[in-house]
Amino acid sequence: MNQNANDAPSTDGNAKIDASEMEAQAIRGLASAYSRMREEIGKVVIGQEDVVDQLLIALFSRGHCLLVGVPGLAKTLLVSTVASILQLTFRRIQFTPDLMPSDITGTDVLQDDPETGHRSFQFMQGPLFTHILLADEINRTPPKTQAALLEAMQERHVTVGSNTYRLPSPFFVLATQNPIEQEGTYPLPEAQLDRFMFNVMVDYPTAAEELRILKQTTGSHTPELKPALTGQQILALQEVVRKVPVAEHVFVYARDLVRATRPNEKDAPGFIKKYLSWGAGPRAGQYLILGAKARAILEGRFHVTTDDVKSVAVPVMRHRILTTFQADSDGISPDDVIRKLVSHVKVEVKEKAKQSKY
Repeated sequence: MNQNANDAPSTDGNAKIDASEMEAQAIRGLASAYSRMREEIGKVVIGQEDVVDQLLIALFSRGHCLLVGVPGLAKTLLVSTVASILQLTFRRIQFTPDLMPSDITGTDVLQDDPETGHRSFQFMQGPLFTHILLADEINRTPPKTQAALLEAMQERHVTVGSNTYRLPSPFFVLATQNPIEQEGTYPLPEAQLDRFMFNVMVDYPTAAEELRILKQTTGSHTPELKPALTGQQILALQEVVRKVPVAEHVFVYARDLVRATRPNEKDAPGFIKKYLSWGAGPRAGQYLILGAKARAILEGRFHVTTDDVKSVAVPVMRHRILTTFQADSDGISPDDVIRKLVSHVKVEVKEKAKQSKY
């Protein structure tokens, strides 16, 4: 692990703590916070472990999530619970066909000064000005409103008229879609889907989990949640994730994985040419690396392996590839293609011996 030449002063101002020890402390802090968060979320949300993991990985990677699942699978409850234990502001917008961009971004309102009688425009913030935003059924609102949310997700600011307003930090968008009911919807174009780090599939609970849900949610007991992190701590931990070192062969593997999804590449596997009409772009590789970094840190490691990349490959790429008619005819889903691709693409350099956890 690379060492920083600058020493950092300790809290008493006398002793010195080198950079590696500070990194180790940050890793232990994030791993501990992750464990507490999982415990607190488990008091309210039963099951959905993979969904929770992917959501938290995206949060610490500064990414946004698209949650796809039928109604009643606790998507809203999960998001509000995360906001509560992280001591962050949370707002939910129910997207509808008549929703306008100003309904979510805010608008200039003409105000009268009671003392001078002077009139001036003042900006009234919309619900977008929050730390965690749940965009419920995002595909039910017209493209104009979807585009307004897109700017906020990418640029983390809102432009109204000639003025630009910064959004709170951290800023995290969780959008939901119902995969069954598509009548009267406006499907997100690929350019907007690409802004989401993860496309997370929220599935039905198991029989045992559903029994626990019935028992826990039909009584009078309300779980008491304990705060885990503040907004400033999240921002600091997001910086820690960015500093995680990545070996060259891991970068190469992520690059090769993304390039192998493109059917026009000469080295693309035969099943890719058969089942995909369009592959993932460079942003997929960026999110593979960032997601792998966050996963490594959450597991208490300060190094990234190709297994970390593989673990986030499906949620990163399932909405960045387009399957062909042949794939649909053969019952091949994007997830099937990605899993086959992960087993097909080889690692050029053997993994180094795994370092011990801090």
